[in-house]
Amino acid sequence: MTVSRPQAAPAAALGILFLIAATACFAILDTAVKVVGAFVPVLMAVWFRYLFQAVAVTAVMLPVRGRRLLHTQHPRWQALRGLLLLTVSGLSFVSVQYMPVGEFTAVVMITPLAVTLLAALFLREQVSLLRWLLVLGGFGGALLVVGPGAGVLGWASLLPLAMVLTYAWFQILTARMARTEDPMTMHFYTGWVGALLATAVVPLVWQAIPDLQTLGLLCLVGLMGTVGHFLLILAFARAPASTLSPYLYAQIGFAMLCGWVAFGHVPGPTELAGIALIVACGVTASWINARAATSPRSA
Repeated sequence: MTVSRPQAAPAAALGILFLIAATACFAILDTAVKVVGAFVPVLMAVWFRYLFQAVAVTAVMLPVRGRRLLHTQHPRWQALRGLLLLTVSGLSFVSVQYMPVGEFTAVVMITPLAVTLLAALFLREQVSLLRWLLVLGGFGGALLVVGPGAGVLGWASLLPLAMVLTYAWFQILTARMARTEDPMTMHFYTGWVGALLATAVVPLVWQAIPDLQTLGLLCLVGLMGTVGHFLLILAFARAPASTLSPYLYAQIGFAMLCGWVAFGHVPGPTELAGIALIVACGVTASWINARAATSPRSA
């Protein structure tokens, strides 16, 4: 026991650093998507993002793992997981065209609360009154962010909320698959399912890439998506989710910084209030989950 504790603390600290680096990658990804969306169809950015991941993971991991990388007990779940994440990417890439990057990221951060909602409604999990209040508070914060005062009008205001619900289903499926599936195998199949599905439809919207700067931005989208998800795998391999969850909200700060640098945008008072409400509810929910995970309890 005395030997494992000193080893566990540095591993957890390294996991936190990996996670924070991943959130920075995702903030850069969203900013690059918003910039490049002015020059090429969003579906082209989605295609680049998944093709880059598929090729990079295959090139790096296949020589190391060999055929073991392809082994899966649930090929249908792998396909469904890839489809869900591709849908999430499509919705998020379109959403960020209509929203500032910081506010969009804040809405994404209600995903853990949406997981609680879906688990209660469809998986019949017991949810306490406090958790329900946190879910309602998080969605209330999201409405402040995407409401008319935030500059998001009509159907576009529904896109990030639809994305959050889809992403919540993706996370529930991922949690179930992680019990039996290798993380790198999941990463491999997610990239190829997304790449193949996007390849089937991208010819419908394909247009010539106007210049090298746009090509560089498209490659940056693929690079940040691939590196960000790989850093997440490294983070969760070194620290439990209850330890890492509060640090996910660093992405809001990175996103607001990127939005200010790239577009000169600063959230208004209403948006800031919504962001603060989302963070407060999310961090409180993470703290409750951490306590539940560490407190002894009979089944």
